[in-house]
Amino acid sequence: MKSWPVAAGIFCLFFFNAVSHGSDTFNALPEARQQIIERWVSNHFQASTLPPQEQTEELAWFARAAAPLEGLEISVLSEDLATHRYEASVLARAFSEITGIRVTHDLKPEGEVIRQVNLQRIMAAKGRYDAFVNDSDLIGTHSRTGWALSLSDYMEGEGKAFTLPTLDLEDFIGLSFVTGPDGKIYQLPDQQFANLYWFRYDWFQRPELRAKFLERYGYELGVPLNWSAYEDIAEFFTLHVREIDGKRVYGHMDYGKRDPSLGWRFTDAWLSMAGAGDAGLPNGLPVDEWGIRMEECRPVGSSVRRGGATNGPAAVYALQKYIDWLERYAPPEASGMNFSEAGPVPAQGQIAQQIFWYTAFTSDMTEPGLPVVNEDGTPKWRMAPSPYGAYWSDGMKLGYQDVGAWTIPRVMSDRRQKAAWLYAQFTVSKSVSLQKTLVGLTPIRESDLDSPEMQARSAELGGLVEFYRSPAREAWTPTGVNIADYPKLAELWWPNIADAISGERTAQQAMDKLAESQDRAMAVMERNFTVNNCPPRITADGKAKGRDWWLAQPGAPKPKLQNEKPPGKTIRYEDLLSRWEATR
Repeated sequence: MKSWPVAAGIFCLFFFNAVSHGSDTFNALPEARQQIIERWVSNHFQASTLPPQEQTEELAWFARAAAPLEGLEISVLSEDLATHRYEASVLARAFSEITGIRVTHDLKPEGEVIRQVNLQRIMAAKGRYDAFVNDSDLIGTHSRTGWALSLSDYMEGEGKAFTLPTLDLEDFIGLSFVTGPDGKIYQLPDQQFANLYWFRYDWFQRPELRAKFLERYGYELGVPLNWSAYEDIAEFFTLHVREIDGKRVYGHMDYGKRDPSLGWRFTDAWLSMAGAGDAGLPNGLPVDEWGIRMEECRPVGSSVRRGGATNGPAAVYALQKYIDWLERYAPPEASGMNFSEAGPVPAQGQIAQQIFWYTAFTSDMTEPGLPVVNEDGTPKWRMAPSPYGAYWSDGMKLGYQDVGAWTIPRVMSDRRQKAAWLYAQFTVSKSVSLQKTLVGLTPIRESDLDSPEMQARSAELGGLVEFYRSPAREAWTPTGVNIADYPKLAELWWPNIADAISGERTAQQAMDKLAESQDRAMAVMERNFTVNNCPPRITADGKAKGRDWWLAQPGAPKPKLQNEKPPGKTIRYEDLLSRWEATR
C-alpha cells in the first residue's frame, strides 16, 4: 500500500541506557528534587512500561534539562477530554514540581482550540499560548504555512539537547499522521481515538432476535461488514423489534443540528467509509476522503470537473444515506442534537447500534450503574470496525482516527519554545504514558497497548485494546496532507450539509455547492501561499477537463453504481477477534 514518507533517520536517533548512564543523572540532583521524583513515581505513576529505577532516571533527565529554564511560566491549550483533564490536573503539576517550570494547561471545546490556533497563526507573532494539543487534521496546514515548528528539524538542531533520549518515536502508533508531505514531523502524538462501530452485544446474542432477523433478512445478525447490513439492522430494531424489556429502542443514532459539529461528522471521514476517495494509506492517493485531488504535493481540485470527488456519486450517496438513516431509524430528537448532545445517548440504553462512535467515549460508557454496563463492571456493548459503503474497495481508508498532537509555534521566544517542548515530551514519556492511557483510554504507544495492565483491562473496554493491537487500525486515519488549510475549508462543510438535512437543497445540490466553495477557497490559498510550501494549484475554468471526462477515468471520482445496496454481510464478533489475533 502507498504511504506518506516518514522522516528518514529520525527513528534511530534516540536510545538511552538508563542503567549505565542514568544513575549519575538522578544522584546529581538536589536531595529535595530526588524526593519529589520518587514521590511522583511511587504515588502517581505506578503504572508504567518502565521499571521504577528507569522512571526516576527519565524524570531526572527532565529536571536536569530544565535547569536553565527554572522559574519560567508557560501556557498551553488542549481540548476538554478526560486525557487532557488528567494532564491539566496531574501532569502539569508533576512537571512543575520536577522541573521548576510552571505550566498553565487550559482546556476548551475542540472548536475553540482550532479557533485559537488559527488566530495565533494569523497573528504571525507571539501569542497567548506556547503550545497546543490540536488534531493532526491540521498537518496539511502546519506543513504548508510555516507557522508550526518542524519537530524533525528542531530535534536535530536547536532542540537536540532538550529532546528526551528515551522518547522512542518508533513506539508511537500515529507518527505517520503527523508527518507532512515533505517527510518531516510537525506534531507529537499525545492522545488517539477512532470512530468505530458500536453495538449492544447482549441484544445481538438473544436467540429470539437472531432467529427473527435471519427469517426476515436471510443472513445472521452480527457485526455488519457493509452499509447494507447496517441499514437492515437499523430497520430491524427500529421498525420490527421496537421494544426490548419494555423500552422503545432504535437501530441507529446520529445527530443533525445546524451546528459546526455537523461538519466534523463529515470531515471525520464519512465519505471515506462510503468509498468516495482513492486507495492508499493514510489517505487516498491522489484523491483523499474529502474528495480533494492532490498532484505531487499540491491540491488541484475538489469538484468532479477538476478531478475531485466532493460532489461525485459516492459523496452524494454518503450524504443521502446519512439523511435517510437519521430520519427513519434514529430517535426523533436526534435531528435536533449536536455532537455533544448526541454523544451520551447510547449509554442511556435505547440504541442498538451506532455506525460512527468515538472510542474517546469508552471511559464514559463503562461507569457503574449505567444501563449498558453489567453488575460485574463489564460492558453490555462492544466496538468493532465500521462497515463500508457501496463504493468502498480493499486498500482504501475505512474510517477516522483522531490524533491529538502537540504543536509548537515556530515564532516565539527560544526559552519558552524549549520549555514547551519539554512539557510536551513529559506528557507522553514512558514514565507517565501508561498511567495516562489507563485514565483517558486514548493510547498512543505500542508498548502501552502490549502492557499487562492494558491486557488486564481489555475485558471491560469492549474491544478497544483488541482493535488497537490489530492491523485493522491502520485503515483508520485523520485528515491528511491534501487539506492545505483545515480551518478555512472545514468551516464550509456544516452549512452545506445542514441545507441538505433541512431539505433546502438536495444532496447533489449541497455537495455541488460545497465542492465549488472549496475550489474557490483553494484558489485564494494559491495566491497567498509561497511556492515552496506546496500551495493549491486550481485549474482555470477554461482548462478544467469536465465531469464526464473524469468519471470515465480509473479511480476517484467514481461513476454512479446501478445498485447502491448490495447484499448485506455480517460477521460474528468472536470470529472478528479471531481474525485480528491471527493477523497481528
